[in-house]
Amino acid sequence: MPIGERIQRLFDLSGRVALVTGGSRGIGRAIAGGLADAGADLFICARKEETLRQAAQEISAQTGRRVEWVVADVSSRQEAQRVAATALERFGRVDILVNNAGWNIPQAIDEIRDEDWDYLVELNLTSVMALTRALVPQMKARQWGRIIHISSIMGLASTPKRNAYSATKGALVAMAKATALDLGPFGITVNCIAPGPIATEMPMSILSKEQQQALAARTALGRWADPEELVGAALLLASEAGRYITGTCLVVDGGALARIF
Repeated sequence: MPIGERIQRLFDLSGRVALVTGGSRGIGRAIAGGLADAGADLFICARKEETLRQAAQEISAQTGRRVEWVVADVSSRQEAQRVAATALERFGRVDILVNNAGWNIPQAIDEIRDEDWDYLVELNLTSVMALTRALVPQMKARQWGRIIHISSIMGLASTPKRNAYSATKGALVAMAKATALDLGPFGITVNCIAPGPIATEMPMSILSKEQQQALAARTALGRWADPEELVGAALLLASEAGRYITGTCLVVDGGALARIF
């Protein structure tokens, strides 16, 4: 078999079904589109119907893949379970789970409001557990699965007023390691991607222009990334190309964590 064809087969997701939370915009939208480009059918969820419908129509038109969606707020455990059940009802299977939905509410440790802490824990961490728990049995039955948590470099380092966000994103890395050990015997891999400065709505709405510039300068490449620059990492972890990668965290940060000063 020619090398090019062999490589293409390693990354081919034809016949697979991927579920991406927060799949209507930003990182989730980019990864969903990339998985569909590689041949996967998609089930995406988010909180806003308009952006979901638009993303689904665009991805389907561009790739020819089947794309289904449901409006849901996975910060509710019951909603997360409903998302999993709906995906299985419509597709009969989910092979690839990308736990992307998340948010940040910057607060210093002595300024944290209980309701904000609880919301971020439920959205950034508990939803990941609930969706993974709900979808693992059918992956185990087929002896194949790919689970990817979208963590952050803020789970490996931090900055002031990121207590809840860093706590939840760091917990995803730890949980991926434990879950990888649970599921390895069943042919299921579990990993994290830790993005650095990615130009999405969340950081751009939270950070000042000065902070945005400072973070860009901290990277080795001197810039923020486009969400599309995470697609390669996601495709590696979602495909046969990454079948021996599990229990780890792939950092995609333009070299930000390489810098001390």
